[in-house]
Amino acid sequence: MTKSTMHLPRMLTDFCRKRAATVLAPREVERLESYLHSLLKEREMPPMTGGYVNWRLISISCDIEYARLRAGRNALRPGFDALVRHLSQNPRAALRPAPRKRGAPRAVVETARGPVCTAKTGDTGKSESAMPKRPTGVPAKKVVEFPAALWDVTVDPVEFHDALDLQMRRHDDSWGHLHRAIVRPGDRINAKTLYSWKTGFRVPRTLDSLDILKRIECRYRLPAGYFQSKLPNRDRAPAGHQLPGVAPSEQRRLAWHLPDDFDSRSAAEREEILTWVRDVIISGSTDYRRFQAAAMKTRYALRFKGLQGKSRAHRAAVHQDAHVDPDLVGRSRVAPARLQQEMADLVRFKTSTLTAVGFQRSGVWGDETASQKIEHLALLFGALAADPEGPVKGLGIPAKALSFGMLVFPSIWDWYIQWREQRRGFYTAWEVDMLRLASAMTRQETGWLRQNASLIDRVEPVDGLLSVHDIQVAKNDWPSACDTFCRYALSRVKEVERVARVHRDPFEPILPILEADNPVGEYRKITEEILKLMPNQRRYPRAAAESVRAFLMMRIGLHLGVRQKNLRQLLYRRRGESPTSERRLIEAKRGELRWSDREAGWEILIPAEAFKNATSSFFSGRPLRLVLPDLGNLYQFIDAYIETHRPALLREAEDPGTFFVKTVKMSSTDAAYGSEAFYDAWRLIVQRYGIYNPYTGRGAIKGLLPHGPHNVRDVLATHILKQTGSYEQASYAIQDTPDTVAKHYGRFLPQDKAALAAEILNKVWQTA
Repeated sequence: MTKSTMHLPRMLTDFCRKRAATVLAPREVERLESYLHSLLKEREMPPMTGGYVNWRLISISCDIEYARLRAGRNALRPGFDALVRHLSQNPRAALRPAPRKRGAPRAVVETARGPVCTAKTGDTGKSESAMPKRPTGVPAKKVVEFPAALWDVTVDPVEFHDALDLQMRRHDDSWGHLHRAIVRPGDRINAKTLYSWKTGFRVPRTLDSLDILKRIECRYRLPAGYFQSKLPNRDRAPAGHQLPGVAPSEQRRLAWHLPDDFDSRSAAEREEILTWVRDVIISGSTDYRRFQAAAMKTRYALRFKGLQGKSRAHRAAVHQDAHVDPDLVGRSRVAPARLQQEMADLVRFKTSTLTAVGFQRSGVWGDETASQKIEHLALLFGALAADPEGPVKGLGIPAKALSFGMLVFPSIWDWYIQWREQRRGFYTAWEVDMLRLASAMTRQETGWLRQNASLIDRVEPVDGLLSVHDIQVAKNDWPSACDTFCRYALSRVKEVERVARVHRDPFEPILPILEADNPVGEYRKITEEILKLMPNQRRYPRAAAESVRAFLMMRIGLHLGVRQKNLRQLLYRRRGESPTSERRLIEAKRGELRWSDREAGWEILIPAEAFKNATSSFFSGRPLRLVLPDLGNLYQFIDAYIETHRPALLREAEDPGTFFVKTVKMSSTDAAYGSEAFYDAWRLIVQRYGIYNPYTGRGAIKGLLPHGPHNVRDVLATHILKQTGSYEQASYAIQDTPDTVAKHYGRFLPQDKAALAAEILNKVWQTA
């Protein structure tokens, strides 16, 4: 072996990663590198036309756009020239001489000038084309349906192309012979496709290709799914499903959840599968989800410009709010300028650091609370302004006539809460919260409405609900009108609470987990499913980065038990970097993941001020500090995510500084997670890896439904309750109080309590 032969593979690798990387994308560089190495390995010349490299044929072989190759040809040509020179200098390695045609020997006649060759012996004068030709070359190998293995496999390869190459050599199959053996009439697969699989240049990605793999498995008598289990990106849905009448966007959402043989099934089976996937995985088959889907079709809420920048477009789906409404996604109409000014005054009153001179207040709204109240009031005014003849069946008040001064009249509120009851079918705690908000705004000394008597001047009569006389009475004695409404609101709260029902059961999506003896262990199965389907990092760096991010979301979420906001806003520092000071974290109201030399582990510190319940007795003004355990290779994944996977997700976008970042794409360059984006990411993880699909066999937990990150708090609280029976210890896991756990998070049924007590009492009989 010459020196150039030994060093050329390394030279080609360096050329691709340094020179080709300047004109091609990372994935394209990998394909070009694999292509050059395959040419070198098979000792084949690159495609040439007129002495020049044929970039069009190379673009087809490498699956790279021709325009990109042609634009960067000056940077790429030296690599191909080096390969051509090497193959030309080693003719035996590069050039395979064509077989010499055998025929009758030519006669040799002696002349004065020497021996001369004449016509072939036996030539009768007939043309060569008329002569019968004998078959030349080696006869084609006979196709055997099940060839015998030449040896037993002792070490099973991990990589797909290595396994395919081993099985082909083991059964004495070339890629051309294998193609003749398995291809049927009508198949569109080329023999070179098998060669590209065997060399690792390409992998099967379509349903037709997966069907070919099944035939190869059958030919070699391998277990079903042997090759498919070794594919480098099992996290990706195969292409090729035929779904007539389904929009392309929905086809992309459905593809992962459809079986490979979907197209070959009967029409009834296909319809059954599609219905199940849409109801269970995509939307979640609960009564509230169905009501939500119907309500979202009729949008009526008003939009307050400049005040709802931090609002959640999908608040109806976010679990972290105790009482939500699906109509919150609809804010298509802009509120009139006067009403927007009144809303801005209210928000300023409740969120400013210091109260304006002459005003008093009780309590301050944070950003999340202010956003929620704005949206709830937007629904109220939107219902008052909606067309009575339209699908919403609102009150029909002109938008310009709306004012906060109307909210001191019981008749307006009676219409609104009864309208909501007719729309939903029953009362919920949502109406209770709105009535309490209204009573707080009319409370003595601290109520905002009570301290803004001028609002009554903007109120106009409403047919059947509000007369001129009612308005005049309120003008004459505004404090008395506020007192009257406050008594009405508190009375209505008691009446509605008595008949209110729970429409959205927060435990329903995760019921199979909460009913397990070990809820955290059951939820952990999702992380194991993620690792099982982890793509090959070398071939699919971005897909692998997304899988590692999903794994860490679940693992850190299960260790911390914090709300979505604290998890998605988590900052980070690399090993060896100085951690951010606690004072800076308090100012930012964010936590941080950092390396602790004292504990020799990854530590998370979140100041109390960053939590929704910052004043809770759990914190007592001190931060939450937790050292993550190095279990299940957690530290290894954290290090790999920070050093390799996180940069792959960011690409060239601005770094927001948070530990979790979105996948930066052409359509979205902002890498920071918002609340709805983080919820959607968590929900997608559950849909792909958590929900068991009986048609594909994928998914970890039977009966699970889509849900968000807030449900992890339910899982942790219920797990500790089942293990210890202590509401206080359960509150430690989610940084809250025992009362809050008992009211909102823990699902501790009588049978669970009896089983825990019986476990202790039964020991008496076991020792007797």
